[in-house]
Parts: sequence; C-alpha cells; structure tokens
Amino acid sequence: MITSKNAYLKKLTENIQMKSVKVGKDLEGSTPPSVFIGRWSYPKVYAGPMMVNQTGDTYIMDSPESWIGENKTQDDIINYRMNLVRGKQLIKIDDLENPFVEKLQDISLASKSIDSEAQFKKRPRGAVLSEDSMPHGPSAAIEKFDIDAVRWDKQLEKTFYDTDLKAADAVTKLHDKDVPFSAMQKAFSVGAIGSKNRRKLVPTRWSITACDSTLADEFLKEVRKFEQIDTYRVYEYGSLKNYYTIILTPTEWQYEWYEAFIKLLGKEELLFTDYEKNSGKKEYSTVGGCFYTCKMTVLDALRRERKQAGLIVLREAYEGYVPLGVFNVRENIKEAMQLPYKEFETLKESLAYCGSKLKLPISRYVKAGKLLNEMLHTKQTTLDAYFKK
Repeated sequence: MITSKNAYLKKLTENIQMKSVKVGKDLEGSTPPSVFIGRWSYPKVYAGPMMVNQTGDTYIMDSPESWIGENKTQDDIINYRMNLVRGKQLIKIDDLENPFVEKLQDISLASKSIDSEAQFKKRPRGAVLSEDSMPHGPSAAIEKFDIDAVRWDKQLEKTFYDTDLKAADAVTKLHDKDVPFSAMQKAFSVGAIGSKNRRKLVPTRWSITACDSTLADEFLKEVRKFEQIDTYRVYEYGSLKNYYTIILTPTEWQYEWYEAFIKLLGKEELLFTDYEKNSGKKEYSTVGGCFYTCKMTVLDALRRERKQAGLIVLREAYEGYVPLGVFNVRENIKEAMQLPYKEFETLKESLAYCGSKLKLPISRYVKAGKLLNEMLHTKQTTLDAYFKK
C-alpha cells in the first residue's frame, strides 16, 4: 500500500528504462552551461559539470524555461537530459577556492554554452532518473577538466562580486532583472550568491527549493498588503502529460495543492495533497518541491497584478508521464497564469467548471483535502444562516 508521493514516484521511476548517450573516457564537447551537485556524503558533495558530446550552442539542453514555450515534448526533454554526461569530484562544501569549483562557478555564471574537455577515471555509464530531480545521462569521476574562456551574465556577475548582499536579497533582485530561474539556482548551488562568509556549495535539489521558497516568502510579504480579488478565478494549462487547474479565491492568502497520478503503473488513481493557512507552513511539505515552486509562481503573478487571493491547485498526471523535476510545475503554472482566466461568483461554480476538465471527480479532491473542504463547509453554513433569517 503506497501512502506517500515519494514512495509512489520511486516505484514509478524504477519501472522506467532510459537509454543514455555512450561516450569514452575522454570527452570534448560543450556544457549548456550546466552543473550538478549531489547531496550524498554531505557536508562533502559530489560536484561537477554536465557536458554534451558535441560543440556549439547546447543551451537548450539545460534551459527548462524554454521547453514549454517552444512546444518541446516529453521525449525531446528526455533526449536532452540523457545526452548530458555528468563528471564529479568529492568536495567539501566550503572549499570554494578549489580550482575545480572555480570552473564550476565560471560555468554557472556563463551567458552561453562553453566548449570544454574532460578526462574521466573510467568510461561514464548509466543514467539517473529519480523521484526528486531532473534526469541525466551517464556519469563518472572526473580527473581532468578544462573550459574555454567564459563571458559571465552581467546580472549574475554583479551579484557574484556583491559579497555584502544576502542570498535572499540577491535571489529576489536577480528574479526582478529577469534572470532565468535555472541560471539563478545554479549560481546559488555553486556558492556564487550571498554574503561572503555564508557562501558554500549547495546540493542541486536543495538549491531549487531554497530559491523557490525564498522568492515565495519575499513575494508573500508584498502580496499580504494588497486588496483581495472579488470573484473566483480559474486558470488552466496542460502539457507534458499533465493538466493543471488553478483557482484563485477572494480571500486572504491560503494555499492547498492537490496532485493526482492516474493509471501510470496500472489502474491506480492516487491523490496527494498538502496545504498552508495564512500563518504559513513550518515543516517541509509532504509533496516536496512542487509545493514551493507553485506557490512562488502564483505569488509572483499576484504581486505583479498587486492583488491578494487564496489558492487551490488541482494537478493531474496521465498515462505515459515521466517525473522530470519541479520545472514541470513551475513552467506549466507560469504559462497558465499568463492566459485569460474564467470568472465565477461562487466556489461551487468554479469547482464545477474544473470538474468538467479533470478526469477524477471533484468530490475526490474535496474529500482528500482540508482547506477546500473547510471553505465549502463555511460557505454553506453562511448561506444556511442567511436563509433562516
């Protein structure tokens, strides 16, 4: 009996076979730019570049912000990721003056792909598809690594040299300068952001959630000051074998996330959910990084509109879906929030509309959750009281 999302995705990814690119011990190619830092052995970490066995512009291979807008399919993305060859060395998280780490910082701050050469201890093998991060192709310990001259992105360069700027302020500033999330996150991961004495290597997975949650917290401070919307709004979008419906409610900030996995392994219809009330959330979400990246993206849209609302998100993943990382949520939600929304006077009407688009009945979502259930009950009680007068 599967009771957690993590356990379910682990089982799902174990059943998916992926073919990665074959390379030798010596590799000449390009890095998109891309780096990966693992979390095993922390506070030592396996850090290194991700390279492609071809030269020239390979930027698209690690640029998730481009994929949905350019109509890339799930197969396109898997192909990009399986062509990324990961080199790694075991390094202490505070060893930022290590020449190898300095090259990783160069890569992360680069404005475009960089030609590079690597010599591995043995031929890179395997492929990584896990429940909680983007997949990649073969990997091996790296003995020698060289890169061509690098031109840094101007905004990232400014942030790198501003060693008085706290990480939270740096991330917000970069976001407001339209630096892509993936570029900012890589810079954070290789210790190129934040006040001087606090910089360190951060595992890739942790750095993604750290950037998402930092931005979400900063945005929420602003959004709390704004006037609430006055109707229920429904936004929607679907791609990469997912469908999202987003309900903004005319309330103060509160947030509930639902995700359903429908017949991916057999006949299962599994539903996972988590929420936070206006006071926020203390413990790490049971549904993982999706919770924070969705929150950040919607709060960013509200902040730009100078409005406050509550948030209910209903996501469904369908047959053939492959976990590719939380970028899937971030970019789908971003697309949805840029499209025209449908307006409804009541929560019930907005849910009825969502129900016409989703495969699971709305009653399943209401029953599984907390906030949505409470909101429906509270509204009903208010109506009952009104009619008894």
